[in-house]
Amino acid sequence: SQNSVDEGKKLFQANCATCHGLDAQGSSVAPSLIGVGAAAVDFQVGTGRMPMQMQGPQAQEKPVQFTDDQVKALADYVASLAPGPSIPEQKYLAGKGDAAHGAELFRINCAMCHNVAGAGGALTEGKYAPPLTGVSAQHIYEAMVTGPQNMPVFNDLNITPQGKADIITYLKYIQNNPSPGGFELGNLGPVAEGLFLWIFGLGAIVALTVWITAKSN
Repeated sequence: SQNSVDEGKKLFQANCATCHGLDAQGSSVAPSLIGVGAAAVDFQVGTGRMPMQMQGPQAQEKPVQFTDDQVKALADYVASLAPGPSIPEQKYLAGKGDAAHGAELFRINCAMCHNVAGAGGALTEGKYAPPLTGVSAQHIYEAMVTGPQNMPVFNDLNITPQGKADIITYLKYIQNNPSPGGFELGNLGPVAEGLFLWIFGLGAIVALTVWITAKSN
């Protein structure tokens, strides 16, 4: 509504304009928000990444500083400036898609940075791909369509809305179902698992050797 847009403009000018400019045109320290759409605002503000507390390699997730109504108003205002990705429909967020197809899409498009189990991972220059455990379906979808930080944008030509819903279904599945292989070691991958086995395996061998030597004496 126009009331929401007007309220969002007031909030924007009071909390965001210092970096992004009075008309969201951007500045030397922050990008233009014209055309980023409501989805980008809902993701960045709704996860506490914006407003930033300090400059750094990337915006950190932190407690949200606005109410749900204020986040919506900010999103409505930015969306009114120019067309951009909108907040996703609930039918894509319910986790009722094809988990197997979602797993395939995730491995092809996301696992290189986020790990095949969504555990996250380090990137270059102090940046990182965050873990996806506990992230809401709405924010996962919004991240795919807006490409925050170093993440690429997956528009509907790259991954269809149903494909995004399938990815969300896969992530919900692996979060709600324990690993059939037993202890997951944080899903950090083969390097962490190999190091774990090396340290504890070597330790067990040393301990066994000491015990046998002591017993023989």
